[in-house]
Amino acid sequence: MSKNIMDTLAAELSAPKERLVEELRAMVEDAEELLKATANQTGEIAAIARTRIEKSLKVVKNRLLAAEASVLLHAREGAKVADQYVHANPWQSIGISACAGVIVGMLIRRQ
Repeated sequence: MSKNIMDTLAAELSAPKERLVEELRAMVEDAEELLKATANQTGEIAAIARTRIEKSLKVVKNRLLAAEASVLLHAREGAKVADQYVHANPWQSIGISACAGVIVGMLIRRQ
């Protein structure tokens, strides 16, 4: 059961970052399509621009892959630490959760 909790926490922690990674991937794909669409354009300036864009895309792709791996690693580590804490301190975890619930309830009631 702790594996399921850890996987769930990892998924919840990495969801916003995964959306950012997906948006960056879409941007890279759009830039690649732009390069393909302008491939028949002639001239020295167009060739230089395409070369610069291709180099930039390679750098962005590599950084994106590295960032994605880092995000997944940190999310899993965070979920693992949280899972270990909850198992080591179940009553403290319940108390913290109850306090957080009371605070959220008070905030919702005020609005």
